[in-house]
Amino acid sequence: MYSFTISGRLIDLHNRHIYPAVVTVSDGIITTIEEADIANEQYILPGFIDAHVHIESSMLVPTAFARMAVVHGTVATVSDPHEIANVCGTAGVQYMIDNSKHTPFKFFFGAPSCVPATFFETAGAHIDAQAITQLLANPDIWYLAEMMNYPGVLYKDAEVMAKIDAAHKANKPVDGHAPGLRGEQAAAYANAGISTDHECFALDEAIDKIAAGMHIIIREGSAAKNFEALHPLILSHPHRIMFCSDDKHPDDLVLHHINGLVKRALAKGYDMFDVLRAASINPIAHYNIPVGQLRAGDAADFIVVNNTEQFDVLRTYIGGKLVAEKGKSLLPHIATQPINNFNTNHKTPADFAVPDVADKASIRVIEAMEGQLITNALVLPKTIKDGNIISNIAEDILKIAVVNRYTPDVPVAVSFIKNFGLQKGALASTVAHDCHNIITVGTDDASICLAVNELIDCKGGIAVCDGVGTEVMPLPIAGLMTDADGYEVAAQYAALDAKAKELGTKLKAPFMTLSFMALLVIPSLKLSDKGLFDGTEFRFTDVVAG
Repeated sequence: MYSFTISGRLIDLHNRHIYPAVVTVSDGIITTIEEADIANEQYILPGFIDAHVHIESSMLVPTAFARMAVVHGTVATVSDPHEIANVCGTAGVQYMIDNSKHTPFKFFFGAPSCVPATFFETAGAHIDAQAITQLLANPDIWYLAEMMNYPGVLYKDAEVMAKIDAAHKANKPVDGHAPGLRGEQAAAYANAGISTDHECFALDEAIDKIAAGMHIIIREGSAAKNFEALHPLILSHPHRIMFCSDDKHPDDLVLHHINGLVKRALAKGYDMFDVLRAASINPIAHYNIPVGQLRAGDAADFIVVNNTEQFDVLRTYIGGKLVAEKGKSLLPHIATQPINNFNTNHKTPADFAVPDVADKASIRVIEAMEGQLITNALVLPKTIKDGNIISNIAEDILKIAVVNRYTPDVPVAVSFIKNFGLQKGALASTVAHDCHNIITVGTDDASICLAVNELIDCKGGIAVCDGVGTEVMPLPIAGLMTDADGYEVAAQYAALDAKAKELGTKLKAPFMTLSFMALLVIPSLKLSDKGLFDGTEFRFTDVVAG
């Protein structure tokens, strides 16, 4: 039996009390917590939990994600394997579960509710209500993951309601995803039995959803950043909030995780107990997940920080095992075999041409927004050359395209986008929420084609083409992840990110922003492999404006 004691000032979140204590751990369980006269000058508190994350967005398999996250005091995640499920179906979900069992880190996976997210795009799999019911019977599945088809909920689509009903029968919570819903619509969505939302981008929207009975998960990821808009909820509704990253690229994960939100909230003067509950106790209570809460009899899942001002993580324990110390992960790198679903053929520059066949002067343009997943829909003048509509680099109106990765010889969907700022070349990626076809943005058809064909050759990854050559980071696992060491992946990704910025983009996370330009369930204008999509009207629309 493995036993040890640790001394420090214990932060008791249940009783809102800090006192000197000695914690005894035996065989992974906290056996006693005894108040002491004096204690080491350090603080002991429950480990942090990411209340909603797609592990795949880190481009790492679960074991590699865990290896990096523990350095920041994260001991568990509520994980939606929605991304790999859209590529590989339920086999992809099981892949994530199986890989996660090779680490002491605590992953709590959900059953992906929307595979595909809509039927206006091509995914690699389809998970229907019957398959959801089977997944929810699995003890490794803890909840029904984000119900992105909010129109289906509001209009009581039979298949959507069957999935929600299956979760209720399994006594497992249902996560939401309903950006912009307010008032009566928010109430109707919540009344269907949906208990959370991580998509709020305005404070009054979040308050409407809380009034309807929902919990709000404050998100700060690599692309979507909502903390500044929503942090007043920490004061007004401390028991109804949690923290999440949702999507976090590896270079960001090197720097911080949930601890970054904790530090920012404390710097704004919020009550420490409320902040720490949002980072740990609240998700445990909501999802009913077995993570220790720093009480006698609990699993020894806790962290040690230097003080309550800097809040630097000194050590992380999971199940009584020391997994990180002084900024270094003690978890080993674990190799794994890939799983994938990729079947398309090489493209030519002509496949990305947009013929000017309409006697109209304007085009619809997606406006990408820094720090947001939502986009604006613009109508701007078109630029013509040799009978085709082309990019206008001077006005930052660039070509965007989505290539079906699952079926060969399908026409490419092409449109236009603003705010990527490239002066030459192209970016391309098979990380393209949610169906993960190939998405690309660029200044000219030749560069776009070069970047896309490089990804077809390696069956998934991210690529930067400068108009002459192309640099690629392969992602052999579903075109989303690699089993390489996370710190090496972070460095390689950072180099590609820097290369993209050398081409002119001013976006903080250009690949992350690009990955959401095919996400049809978030308004207002997006592009799927089937065409330009109006997310407000929930229908296709023409590139050329009337």
